[in-house]
Amino acid sequence: MVPNILEAKNKLLQGGYTCVALNDDGIYTSMDRGVKPLLDWISNKCDLTDAYVADKVVGKAAAFLYVLLKVKVVYAVVISEPALITLEKHNIKVSYGQLVSAIRNRDNTGFCPMESSVWDIEDPNIAYETIVRTRNELILKNN
Repeated sequence: MVPNILEAKNKLLQGGYTCVALNDDGIYTSMDRGVKPLLDWISNKCDLTDAYVADKVVGKAAAFLYVLLKVKVVYAVVISEPALITLEKHNIKVSYGQLVSAIRNRDNTGFCPMESSVWDIEDPNIAYETIVRTRNELILKNN
């Protein structure tokens, strides 16, 4: 079966996943929150070239990681304006359920620290380094 965005979206919504990616190599799913699944896919060298991705929440940090993963299409239940601009700038097709000005943090007390960390960045590689550093800082802070 040829993968497509509708198949990825249905699997996301029906399977209880936070993120689903489909390409000719297979199906990648995760129930992890935030950018963790994307960072895992990058560190595990998963080939998501031309993948169709469905994700619950896509902020600018996730958008940069999708650029680095070379996905083809992204569907987001919720996407931020900076994420949409980033994906479109890198020729990734996008559809979404809800467009918001920025992603909020999990406590809804401010903005997502990942999105905030890359807010003024335009280079995907610099964004990646910033995302990894921010994630490590958050892990240390919460332990």
